[in-house]
Amino acid sequence: MNDLFDIRRIYVEPAAADLPRGKEILARFPDAERVEVERHDRIPELYGDETNVRRWVRIKREALVLGVKKSLAARPNGRSADFIAPSTANGCAMACAYCYVPRRKGYSNPITVFANIDKICGYVQRHAARQGTKPGPNECDPHAWVYDIGENSDCSLDARVSDNVRDLVELFRWIPTAKASFATKHVNRDLLDWAPGGRTRIRFSLMPQRDAKLLDIRTSPVAERIAAIDDFVEAGYEVHVNFSPVVVRDGWLEDWTALLSELDDGIGAKAKAQLAAEVIFLTHNRDLHQVNLGWHPRAEDVLWRPDLQQPKRSENGAINVRYRTGEKGRYVAALTDAIERVTPYCRIRYAF
Repeated sequence: MNDLFDIRRIYVEPAAADLPRGKEILARFPDAERVEVERHDRIPELYGDETNVRRWVRIKREALVLGVKKSLAARPNGRSADFIAPSTANGCAMACAYCYVPRRKGYSNPITVFANIDKICGYVQRHAARQGTKPGPNECDPHAWVYDIGENSDCSLDARVSDNVRDLVELFRWIPTAKASFATKHVNRDLLDWAPGGRTRIRFSLMPQRDAKLLDIRTSPVAERIAAIDDFVEAGYEVHVNFSPVVVRDGWLEDWTALLSELDDGIGAKAKAQLAAEVIFLTHNRDLHQVNLGWHPRAEDVLWRPDLQQPKRSENGAINVRYRTGEKGRYVAALTDAIERVTPYCRIRYAF
């Protein structure tokens, strides 16, 4: 098993344990203690207990949750994807300091895998069929309806726990009007054998190594992500990049320009011909700031910058902070100018 995991305890909904996928997952970790739970999202010792901050990474490494996805819906998105597909997992064994998922799950965020993959795949297939042919191009894709299959997890890492992601990649191979999409910070070369047939878009998230060393905890090195791009294109994936999150600090633009040069040097003509990027500047959260102070306070030196940021209340009432209006526009323009200068073939799908 990958060194990101040392699964010692699995929290299991009985209905999940009875399903074929649930049985497969449990068989992968035969020595793990099994703890029966009524609901995968209500486990007091994992979620909502602020004392877990001190065990932030340990819980990610040692705990796994196995549940059943109760509500199946494809939410309209319209920016990175046309739709957000029903999750086959949420949470992550990696520990990026800026991740928004812990804001929803509480003070711990191990992987939760959903065992009812057959129902999820069936729903997605029917939803795509109802859409018919895409009437025209948009910023998601010129031809296909795009479904993000990893909004609340990292699919490359999920694939080390179960076959859920592989099932979806194989499903989309046979849907001519749609494609799957997910962002990742983990290089899993097992995916190279899946023959996606151009119907899955992988977005490798990139940032300068100086930022990644501080913020992208337990992820694949940025250089390894860049080195994987050509191989994934050759294996039949559409490969884009996410420049995300962009963190403003002293020397930030110079470091991003150097990263763009590294990307330009590190990929071949075939990858360049199909490359596109999403550019996303940091949005941080007041509650997550407090959590990070308990386990990784150095990250907050660059993430929490009241001198550069302004608060904005989100739809769910949380207090987020973003770079100040006006100044942010200048940051975005400076980075997009650098992208167009250093990697002119890289189409910017959107930047904000």
